[in-house]
Amino acid sequence: MSTHSLPAPLSANDLTLFNKWWHAANYLSVGQIYLLRNALLREPLKLDDVKKRLLGHWGTTPGLNFIWLHLNRIIREQNHDILFIAGPGHGAPGLIASTWMEGTYTDYFPDVTQDEEGMTRLFRQFSFPGGIPSHAAATTPGSIHEGGELGYSLSHAFGAAFDNPDLIVACVVGDGEAETGPLATSWHSNKFLDPKTDGAVLPILHLNGYKIANPTVLARIPKQELRDLLKGYGYEPIFVEGHDPDPMHQAMATAMDHAFAQIRTIQENARTHNDTQRPTWPMIVLRSPKGWTGPKTVDGLRTEGFWRSHQVPVDHMNKPGHLAVLEDWMRSYKPADLFDENGCLNADIAALAPKGNKRMSATPHANGGALMRPLRLPDFQAHAVELTAPGQTIAESTRILGNWLKDVMAANAESRNFRVVSPDENNSNRLNAVLDVTNRAWNAETYPYDDHLAPDGHVMEILSEHTCQGWLEGYLLTGRHGFMSCYEAFIHIVDSMVNQHAKWLKTAAETEWRRPIASLNYLLTSHVWRQDHNGFSHQDPGFLNHMVNKKPETVRIYLPPDANTLLCVADHCLRSRDRINVIVAGKQPELQWLDKDAAITHCQQGIGIWEWASNDKESEPDVVIGCAGDVPTLEALAAVSILNSHLPDLKIRVINVVDLMTLPTPEQHPHGLPDETFDALFTTDKPVIFAFHGYPTLIHQLIYKRRNAANFHVHGFREEGTTTTPFDMTVRNHLDRFHLVGNVIRRVPKLASKAAYAHQAVRDKLAEHERYVQEYGEDMPEIRNWSWPR
Repeated sequence: MSTHSLPAPLSANDLTLFNKWWHAANYLSVGQIYLLRNALLREPLKLDDVKKRLLGHWGTTPGLNFIWLHLNRIIREQNHDILFIAGPGHGAPGLIASTWMEGTYTDYFPDVTQDEEGMTRLFRQFSFPGGIPSHAAATTPGSIHEGGELGYSLSHAFGAAFDNPDLIVACVVGDGEAETGPLATSWHSNKFLDPKTDGAVLPILHLNGYKIANPTVLARIPKQELRDLLKGYGYEPIFVEGHDPDPMHQAMATAMDHAFAQIRTIQENARTHNDTQRPTWPMIVLRSPKGWTGPKTVDGLRTEGFWRSHQVPVDHMNKPGHLAVLEDWMRSYKPADLFDENGCLNADIAALAPKGNKRMSATPHANGGALMRPLRLPDFQAHAVELTAPGQTIAESTRILGNWLKDVMAANAESRNFRVVSPDENNSNRLNAVLDVTNRAWNAETYPYDDHLAPDGHVMEILSEHTCQGWLEGYLLTGRHGFMSCYEAFIHIVDSMVNQHAKWLKTAAETEWRRPIASLNYLLTSHVWRQDHNGFSHQDPGFLNHMVNKKPETVRIYLPPDANTLLCVADHCLRSRDRINVIVAGKQPELQWLDKDAAITHCQQGIGIWEWASNDKESEPDVVIGCAGDVPTLEALAAVSILNSHLPDLKIRVINVVDLMTLPTPEQHPHGLPDETFDALFTTDKPVIFAFHGYPTLIHQLIYKRRNAANFHVHGFREEGTTTTPFDMTVRNHLDRFHLVGNVIRRVPKLASKAAYAHQAVRDKLAEHERYVQEYGEDMPEIRNWSWPR
C-alpha cells in the first residue's frame, strides 16, 4: 500500500508543530554528538565548544525522531499503550532527545533539567567519560533493547507482546540490521502471536540505504520484490517514501492511521467475533535519506543520503570550514523558535507529547520489574524421587523436572506470565509433561493430526536459538517469567545475545529506577557426555567458560548430579531476580544419589562432603575426589568403589559441587566459599582428583587463588569425541573411573610401591573395554549395570 494518494490527515498548524518537534529532536541529537557547551548557540560556535572526540551515529537518528513523533500522535488520539523498540540502537541521540523533550529524562535524572543548563548536561554526557553510551542502554528511559549487537529487535518486540493484550510494540528495524540471520528469522514470529490474548507488533522497516560504508540489500532490490518478500512473511507493507518533510509527514500520519486501524480490526475480530484465522498484520516501510536534514555535502563529497552520514558527518573540526558547516547545520533547525530564553522547550511543541505513563519514554512496560507478579511455585518436593539408598534408583532427571514445570505452568495459567521456550527440543529434553496443561504456541496452518498446537499455547518452539532467546528476553524485560531448554552444544549460538543481556542486567542494577526482573534461566541438556548417535558435532561444554567471565553478581552455574538436586536448583532459579542461571543436567536414565532432604541441604550449601561415599571421617584423607556434573559424579563414585575394593586402607573424601561458583574466593564471586571453609573441605596439601563436566582449565581458572590449587588434577572434556558409547566418551577424555583411579594411584605418595596390582587391574579393564565396544557396540555389562555398593 502507498499512502501518497490518500487524504491528508494533518492540518497546516499540525505540520508546523510537527516540523518544530522534529527540528527540536534533531537539534538535540546533533548537540549530543558534538557540543560541550554553548548549547543554544547564543554565541558564535567556537572550537572549544565542540568535543575533542566525536562519537555517535547520526545517520539513522532523524528517521527515529520522525517515527517517534508520529507514534506520539497516535497515542494522544487513540490512547494506546505503545512500547518503542529501536533496532538501530545507535540512534540513541534521538531516543534520548525525545525522552528529554517529554520530561521523562528529567524525571529519572533530575540533574538533567529541562532548561539550558540541563541541555548542556544532556549534550556533555553523551559518549563522554562518566556519561552515557552512544547507543540505547538500560539507562535509556523507555527502552528494553540494548543497542549493541544488531538483529534482535523484532524478537524482543514479540516477546514483549506475548500475554500483553493491551500493548502495541512499535519496532523499528534498521535496513542494516535486516541483513542479519536472527532478524530474518524473527519476521516469522507472527506465526506464534495470538491476537486474542497477546498484544500486537508493528514492524517499521527503516530503509535509509546504507550501512557503515556499503549499500543495504533491502534498499537496493526492486520495490515489488521487497513488497513480495514482506507479504511472504505474512505482513501487509505500507510504504512511506520521500525526502520533502511536509508530504512525508502526511504520508506517515496516513500510514499510522491505516496500520492502527488494521490492528484494531484484527484484535476485534479475534476477541469479539472469535476469528481464528491467522491475520495479515500491517507493517510500515519508511524510505528516507540517511542523515536526513544533515549537511548535503562535506568537502564537496555527498553526505546526506549516503554512507558518509552514518556516524559523524562532519569530523576533524580543525579542518578549515568544518566548524562553519556544523554551525550552519545546527542553526538550520532555528533553535530560537524551539526553545525559550531559559532553554525550555516551547509549550506548544511540548504539548505534542502524551501525558504520564502514556509517554513511550515512561511506559511501565519498559521497566518490567515494576509490573512483575511473582510466580506461584508449587512445592517441588511432591515430585522428589524416593530413594532406598544412594546409587540404586534410576530416573530421568529432566523428565522429573518436566513434571514439576507442568505444575508451575498450571499454577500460573490464569495469570499467563510463564512460558517455556525451546528450539524444537522440548520433548527431546524430556519436558513434554508441560504439554499436558498447555499447547505449543502456533498460529500458522494446522492439520487434524498435529500434536498440541494452538494459538494460545505457552510452550514456544522454533528452530532458531536466536529467536527463542529474543522472545524470552522481551518477555522477561516486560515483567514476566520463563524457562529455556537447549542442547548444550548449540546454546553457543546465542553467546552474543547472552553477552548483551548480561551487560543490560549489570547496567540496570546500577540504575536506581530500574526494578529487578525475573532471571534468565537455562537448562542445558543432551549434553557433551551423552551424544550416543549425534557425535562430535554435539559435544561442547564451553558455554560454562563463556559465562564465568561475566560479572559475578549476574551469573550462576549449577551442575545438579540427579533429579532431586535438579528440582531444588530449578525452584531456586525461578525465584531469583536479575540473574542468568545456567543449569546443566542430563536427560538419560541415570542413577540417583540424594533423597529429598539431603538434596535440599546439599543445594543450599552448593558444595559438600558426601559422607556416605567417604571413609575419612575419623582421620585425615589421603586423597580428595571432587566431582561436578551428573556423569562426572557417576564416574567419580565408581572410581571410589574400585579404590575401596583394591585399596581398602586408602582414606578418601568425596566432595560434590552443585554450585560451581562456590569454588572461587568470595572476592571473586558472591557464592565463593571462605578460604577456611574451602581449605577444610579440600585440605591444604592433599591431592585432589576432580571429575568435571566441562573443560578442565575452567576449574583451574576458578581456584587459582586457593591455597591448594597446585594439587588439583582435573579430568574433563579434552575435545575428544565421536559417535560412540556413553562410557567410551568418558574413556576418550580420561574422565572414566579407570583413569581417575590411575591418577589417584599416581598422586598419593604412599601408593607408589603398593598399588601395582590395582594399577594393572584398571589398565586391563581399559583394554577390555576397548575390545568390547568395538565388538558389541555397547558398554560392558559391568559398566551399564553398575550401582553404588550397598
